[in-house]
Amino acid sequence: MTSTPIKNIAKLVLAIGFTAQLSACFPLVAGGAAAGGAVVADRRTAGFYVEDESIELKAVKYVETNLGEFAHVNITSYNRNVLLTGEVPDDAAKAKTEAYVKSITSVRSITDEIVIGPKSSLSSRSNDTYLTSKIKTKFVTENKFPANYVKIVTENSVVYLLGLVNKAEADAAVEIASNTEGVSKVVKVFEYIN
Repeated sequence: MTSTPIKNIAKLVLAIGFTAQLSACFPLVAGGAAAGGAVVADRRTAGFYVEDESIELKAVKYVETNLGEFAHVNITSYNRNVLLTGEVPDDAAKAKTEAYVKSITSVRSITDEIVIGPKSSLSSRSNDTYLTSKIKTKFVTENKFPANYVKIVTENSVVYLLGLVNKAEADAAVEIASNTEGVSKVVKVFEYIN
């Protein structure tokens, strides 16, 4: 009779252990599903999507290691075309950053919009985040094209638009961004498709 409670306890411990193992896998499965959903809703191939992520990670690591607290550089890769925005203290830092990004094997082109000067303030960056969210919301509400076809980067109230788009989609995106209060300028960094 004493063996039955021990067997039940053993089964309970095994069940708890098994459940814990399953729940540990859930974030990986959910994260993979979310990333998969982003790729499905994107015109880039899955391979280019992964390459873009890799380019950004490599470039960010370089900037953090070599420029540190003296620079604020954003790296955005879309279909292996890289947009550099932000601020660096001098021409040498700007040239080194661009040269490093060019050296990344899969990079096809670079649009260098880095400014020489002091780092932008937290309030300026917060405003940029706010402008980006306003434009994204307008993309969805105006429904002139699938909103996920265009990536928005805002730096010092200048809006950069990236994506694989046709002319009508590009024109609609530029019109929406240009008519958003607070935007000082819109820069097209599109790759056009038929």
